[in-house]
Amino acid sequence: MKDLILYIARGLLDRPDKVEVTEIVGDQTTVLELKVAPGDLGKIIGRQGRTAKALRTVVNAAALKAGKRIILEIVEKSGS
Repeated sequence: MKDLILYIARGLLDRPDKVEVTEIVGDQTTVLELKVAPGDLGKIIGRQGRTAKALRTVVNAAALKAGKRIILEIVEKSGS
């Protein structure tokens, strides 16, 4: 799942080298934290959150197929 998000996010952003995905595994839920460069935050969220919603839909579909519960959080990297 982590690789899927990395692949999609890197294709959408101006600074693909700054994309990071951290996986936090819990008992029932896994949280994927997508970190992007400050200038790319608006691009990954999209107009009215459409791109972020589409990413979450893809994650939910893949998670459902795998029988898991996964949450995608989008975070702006601090610094450059």
